[in-house]
Amino acid sequence: MSQKAAPAGDKQAAIPSEADGGKRPASVRVVLFALMIAMLLAMLDNMIVGTAMPTIVGELGGMDHLSWVVTAYTLATAASTPIWGKLGDMYGRKGAFLTSIVLFLIGSALSGMAQDMSQLIGFRAVQGLGAGGLMVGVMAIIGDLIPPRERGKYQGMMAGVMAVAMVGGPLVGGTITDHLGWRWTFYINLPLGAIALAMVTAVLHLPKKRARGRIDYLGSALLTIGITALVLITTWGGTEYDWLSGQIVGLGAIGVVALVAFVFVERKVSEPVLPLHIFRNGNFSLITVISFLVGFVMFGSMTFLPLFQQSVQGASATNSGLLLLPLMGGLLVVSLIAGRVTTQTGKYKIFVVGGGALLTAGLALLSLMDTETTRLTSSLYMIVLGAGMGFLMQTTMLVAQNSVEMKDLGVGSSSATLFRTIGGSFGVAILGAIFTNQVTATMVERLGKAGGKMTGGGAQMDPKNLSKLPPPIKDAYAHAVASGSHQVFLWGAVISVIGFAAAWFLKEIPLRGGPAAKSPEAPGTDADAAAAAERMPVVEAV
Repeated sequence: MSQKAAPAGDKQAAIPSEADGGKRPASVRVVLFALMIAMLLAMLDNMIVGTAMPTIVGELGGMDHLSWVVTAYTLATAASTPIWGKLGDMYGRKGAFLTSIVLFLIGSALSGMAQDMSQLIGFRAVQGLGAGGLMVGVMAIIGDLIPPRERGKYQGMMAGVMAVAMVGGPLVGGTITDHLGWRWTFYINLPLGAIALAMVTAVLHLPKKRARGRIDYLGSALLTIGITALVLITTWGGTEYDWLSGQIVGLGAIGVVALVAFVFVERKVSEPVLPLHIFRNGNFSLITVISFLVGFVMFGSMTFLPLFQQSVQGASATNSGLLLLPLMGGLLVVSLIAGRVTTQTGKYKIFVVGGGALLTAGLALLSLMDTETTRLTSSLYMIVLGAGMGFLMQTTMLVAQNSVEMKDLGVGSSSATLFRTIGGSFGVAILGAIFTNQVTATMVERLGKAGGKMTGGGAQMDPKNLSKLPPPIKDAYAHAVASGSHQVFLWGAVISVIGFAAAWFLKEIPLRGGPAAKSPEAPGTDADAAAAAERMPVVEAV
């Protein structure tokens, strides 16, 4: 990978490549630390807020709008993700990223000051808009700073941040809520975000870009409508409304029409918000499918693991984050190993294939759990599942970025993130419906119609109250949750097999930044290398 020479007397220095024997300067490590903080903010927020929700509802009221506190954030994040990616490609990554941090912090401050549930929902949407830019900005800036050949270990570090957020979020949220009040679950973002903002502003200097065309407003609007319809279908289907109700069918029709119109518009405009030509690359198309499926089974399965351990194995709900430590441990260790091996060898297909195999195996093992399964056994199963996630989470992003040209790095990163997010929404909704139906059926089988009424409103009982129930009801519910979890993990394994099969069709295209030979399908041509050199970021010398 070539280096950009700094003008004489200029305090800015080019970033040396580790592949060329150089060592990354302290300034780059500062930027990477700031990116890790930003990633932590985006990932940690929902985990912290989820723990604080009972307290929030107790003060603000609005129990009937409770789900919208989470949905507004998720919806805004998903809808804004591709737009942030395109804005970074057109006008510069640094400006878009800093704007997203500021927007996220404004949303956090306003959420902490909310006086009723409607205000909180609106401010959470503002926060979600910023979060979409945080996720994309982190991955795209890493793509600018680090060539793909060296990127694996850094993205492994980001996977570690995700693991810390998922484990630590509920614990941090509970501690803050108990000792400082629920408003500080939002205010805690302000000092962390300010640190990231200051670091990125002071140290990172990316070349300025000039847009070659106008922003694709129509395409952005149509894509937002389509994504919104899909997320609302997965959020409301089977809970707020019946799957065949007019509301859900209507949303489906709106989503299809909006996305078809979006494809038509993107083929005509000069600067599409989501360039369709990136899907002509076989590897990129395959990896978006795999990202969708990984999101589907990952978020779907992780939703029900704590419920199984609390309701069946009698674990404390307060320590729900700690229940996932074996899974997160497997994810973290494997992510770091896979990242370093990818950097040393330039190989990545084996990790996508192996990750698909381990993900399928882990889900299949979890489907074997019943009321007699010990915590040790379930922990071993979770390690296998976590290892599969570790191989896939950042490797899929790496393949997506390596499959597009440098000028499309932002939309490539945002597309992979978007498909994983949409997959997660579908996974939680569909697997949740399977779980609910199975729990209700088992309760009816064991307790008759009375059992069905007990679980008809979402198939979830408060684990704290289980100990107060008569033994027959408690035993029936434990068997029902075990049966529902069995179905969830079994169907998750079936879906995961599709991703495993798709992984075999990936082509081992050399990663840019390494000595491997060129491939006709790889975007790393001489012209692309020259363009990359022109875009080479510089950082303030430290």
